[in-house]
Amino acid sequence: MTCQVCGLRLPDPRKVGQKLAQTARLMVGVPDYDTYVAHRGANHPDEPVMTKEEFFRNSQERRYGGGSNGGVFRCC
Repeated sequence: MTCQVCGLRLPDPRKVGQKLAQTARLMVGVPDYDTYVAHRGANHPDEPVMTKEEFFRNSQERRYGGGSNGGVFRCC
């Protein structure tokens, strides 16, 4: 898609929407599963990748406590 006035190539509106949604999720502390999968594939190809449900559960436990740390809240 190009601008009809100046001829510059414009970004794909779907990609802009995806980036806005990703930014909004990260702003409220919801990690992005697709980014996680891409990172694992690029940096840890021999290791297993969590399912979306496992990733969400792990993210919630890391953020709010629970799981392996005995339910104690830890911010880091």
